[in-house]
Amino acid sequence: MEMTDKIIAVGKMQQYIETHFEEDITLEALSQAADYSKYHATRVFKALVGQTPFEVIRALRLTKAAQTLRDSTAKVVTVALDSGFDSHDGFTRAFARRFTMTPRRYRLETPAVPYYIPHPVDAYYRLKEGASTMAKNLPTNTMTVTAVERSARKLILLRASNATDYLTFCQEVGCAWEGLLNSIAEKLDAPALLTLPNNLVKPGTGRTAAGVEVPQTYNKSLPDGVEIITLPPCTMLYFQGPCYQDEQDFAQAIGALWDHMAVYDPQPYGWTYAPELAPYFNFGASAPHGAKMARPAKKR
Repeated sequence: MEMTDKIIAVGKMQQYIETHFEEDITLEALSQAADYSKYHATRVFKALVGQTPFEVIRALRLTKAAQTLRDSTAKVVTVALDSGFDSHDGFTRAFARRFTMTPRRYRLETPAVPYYIPHPVDAYYRLKEGASTMAKNLPTNTMTVTAVERSARKLILLRASNATDYLTFCQEVGCAWEGLLNSIAEKLDAPALLTLPNNLVKPGTGRTAAGVEVPQTYNKSLPDGVEIITLPPCTMLYFQGPCYQDEQDFAQAIGALWDHMAVYDPQPYGWTYAPELAPYFNFGASAPHGAKMARPAKKR
């Protein structure tokens, strides 16, 4: 089997799982989605994703359960049954294995835990190969700039030593950071890949990190290796690219926004960049919303 065929097959299985993970998914259904035999479907999925299909299904169900416990008053036993578990005890054991605490404790404390965020294999390989050509019909000639006032707040971040971009950051630190930071209900915006200013870089670490802003009052426990620092008040200039049609064009959308930002001069509008006040935020891109980034600024 060619690698391209494998990527397409696994992508179809991932899409099927994300659409149907709350239902009873059979290996027969997954193999049909991939147009492979059951054996090859399971083997190729594990090789490219790093987990079996049913490990991913359970991770998605437990993540949905954690979100429900965090955001609703549903009883734990109800959440367990809705998550496909036959008993409260079985659900509690599975939940504790994934999040290192019981569902009841999680509901009381709602700390940051590793939510499972699906990563389509085709997106990974597109990043790995690089996106040097512009996608067909991708709108690239518009950008919206919005100034957002930020009071003093905290930044939760994970540092890396050698990473320089999203791919190398995930290779060094792992991709679980997205689920961990997304689990924080108090976040002021989505988690982002950060470019740290020199004054926020620690010895032995680089300028590339991942993080999310939270209110200054945030004081919940965080896993080992996760740091929290205070950022001063500043203005964040948010840069938004246009929406696009094909979700696979995310890399081109980010690249186009980078290009527009590189030539944008905020001074005629009364601002100047202030990198010492906060990191540079890269929120990534999605087809419905386009690419989004943010840079700190101050009045001239």
